[in-house]
Amino acid sequence: MKVSVLGAGAFGTALAISMARDGRLVTLWARDLADMASARENKRRLPGFTFPECLTVTDNLALAAQADILLLATPMQSLSQFLTDHAATLDGKILVACCKGIDLKSGLGPAEIIRHTCPLATPAILSGPSFAVDIAAGLPTALTLAIEDGHALQTALSTPNIRLYRSADLIGVEIGGALKNVVAIACGIAVGAGLGESAHAALMTRGFAEMQRFALSRGARPDTLSGLSGFGDLALTCSSEKSRNFAYGLALGRGDPLPEGTTVEGKATAKAVSNLAKKTGLDMPIADMVVAVLENHLTINEAVNMLLTRPLKEE
Repeated sequence: MKVSVLGAGAFGTALAISMARDGRLVTLWARDLADMASARENKRRLPGFTFPECLTVTDNLALAAQADILLLATPMQSLSQFLTDHAATLDGKILVACCKGIDLKSGLGPAEIIRHTCPLATPAILSGPSFAVDIAAGLPTALTLAIEDGHALQTALSTPNIRLYRSADLIGVEIGGALKNVVAIACGIAVGAGLGESAHAALMTRGFAEMQRFALSRGARPDTLSGLSGFGDLALTCSSEKSRNFAYGLALGRGDPLPEGTTVEGKATAKAVSNLAKKTGLDMPIADMVVAVLENHLTINEAVNMLLTRPLKEE
């Protein structure tokens, strides 16, 4: 089956490189080609990685959409508008969302957005612990592919360095990928503010509990969040400055200038999660704390104090 990656950010480019490296024909679509076609490299988003011969780069969406499988590597907060604008071209295809988050306007995850905008398409989610530079370098990576019946797709998207595990729980997989970004911002803030490794570990652990609580409230399977797209992605994203969300929180905690020109999906997701939780009475203190700090309603010290003075309870 032919594969196209729609979106030439770092992650989309890395996926395209990995899938084309073993000889399969892959198309990478970009709004702005810049010099990618001639340089055979994405110098802006993923410098240092030459495109394999089997990778075609285009700014023609209709051409890219001729593939059987379309990987959606657009930012989460742009996904709904992108699919709405191009539904006539994309509907009826296998649409694999590679973005992680919850839409701030609708409160929907990628799979539901695909179902609403392209009702004839087959939605799938690709998520898990991964950095673009590792994938592009050919380093071993394991990801979760969520789809209701995905044996053929699992085979089609696997590469020598990307091992895919199937799951039929699209809700759980997309929530794990979304909420780990919120916890990563919180962990970055704690580390940047010098609160210590014990606080870092506590935030990761209690953040994981929040992820599970939110996922179960949305109908996810209890064990999904313990897999690659939940705990696995959380462990990676909350512990490395390669993570844009962790790096953003780190800068906040240190009082440094905030990173510019990078997509930090956890910011909008934190707000979306906090809004949804308030409507249902769900307790999400870490997400609420992140929102309060980002919107300057609380200082970091006030936010930490808020978490530490919560009523004592069982774990």
